[in-house]
Amino acid sequence: MTTQTLIATVQALLAADRGLLAMDESNPTCNKRFAELGIPQTVEMRQAYRELIVTAPGLSGSISGAILYDETIRQTKKDGTPFARALREAGIVPGIKLDAGAKELAGHPGEKVTEGLDGLRERLKEYGAMGARFAKWRAVITIGGNIPSEACIEANAHALARYAALCQEAGIVPVVEPEVLMDGDHTLARCAEVTEQTQFAVFRELQRQGVLLEGMLLKPNMVVSGLDCPEQATVAQVAEATVRCLLRTVPAAVPGVAFLSGGQSPQSASAHLSAMNAGFKARMPWVLTFSFARAIQQPAMEVWRGQPANVAAAQKALVQRARCNNAARRGEYSAAMEKP
Repeated sequence: MTTQTLIATVQALLAADRGLLAMDESNPTCNKRFAELGIPQTVEMRQAYRELIVTAPGLSGSISGAILYDETIRQTKKDGTPFARALREAGIVPGIKLDAGAKELAGHPGEKVTEGLDGLRERLKEYGAMGARFAKWRAVITIGGNIPSEACIEANAHALARYAALCQEAGIVPVVEPEVLMDGDHTLARCAEVTEQTQFAVFRELQRQGVLLEGMLLKPNMVVSGLDCPEQATVAQVAEATVRCLLRTVPAAVPGVAFLSGGQSPQSASAHLSAMNAGFKARMPWVLTFSFARAIQQPAMEVWRGQPANVAAAQKALVQRARCNNAARRGEYSAAMEKP
C-alpha cells in the first residue's frame, strides 16, 4: 500500500466542490430503467448511453470521479477509446464497483449480506490495470419489525472492512457504503438509531482490519424518514439528524463523506446536502459531498430515451443536475437552479 497515493486520490475526488457520479448500475438494473422509458435493453444501447455520459461537455466541472460497472469499464467510445481513459482525459477519476450484490443472510429472514470477497485481490489487479483508482462496495441494511439484527450489521461491517483493506493493499481507494434503506414506515429517529449502530460497527471493523482512514471515503445514507412513514421529516430535520449521526460515529481522520441518494428525488437529495453544508460546515471535520446515481442521471435518461437526436439535450440535463449538486456542496443549492 502506498499511503501517499491513496491520500492523493482521495484529495482529487474531494477537490473543487465536486462529487462522484455513480454510473455503476448492473446490467439488469440499467435494463429495468431503460424498459420504463421504452429504450431497447441491449448492450449497444447501454454503451451508447454510457458514452453520452462520459463525453458530456463540462461534466468535470462538477464531477471528480465516476464509478463504473464491470461491463462499463470494458467498453469503449465509438472511436475505440476505453471509457476509463476518456474519463481520465476529461479530468474525472475512474472507479469501479466491486461487490457481487446483496444475498439472503442464512438464518436471518429479510436480511442480506453482500458477497464478492472471493478472488477480489486478483480482480483489483485487473481493474487497476484498466485504470480504476478507487472502488465501491455496498452493504444493505433493512429496517423492519425485528431487524436489523446485530448479526446482519456485523457480517456486513466485516465484509466492508476486508474489502477496504484489499483495496488499499492494491493502491486503490475504497469507498465504503453501508446503506440503511429508506424502504418502510420507520421514523426519522429509528433511521438515526440504525444508522448510528451500523456506522459504529463499520468503523470498528475498519480499524480491526488496519484500514487507513485517511485513504478512504464513507458513502452513507442520509438520515431520513421511511418512504411510507406518515410523518416525513423536513429538510432542516434531515440535515440536523444526519450531521449529528456523523459526528457521533465517523472519525475525524476520514477525509470525506459522499452521500448516496438512496431513492430520494434529485431535488430532495440536493436540498438535504445543501442544508448540511450551509448550516453545519464549521462543526464538521470532514468534507460532505455526493455520490449520486439516479439523482444525477434520471433527468438525462428521460430526455435521451434512446434517440441519437436527443444526446446533446440529455448531456445538458446531466451537467445541469451535476451543477446543482456542486452548489449543494457549497451550501448554495436552490430549487431555482433546476432550470438551465
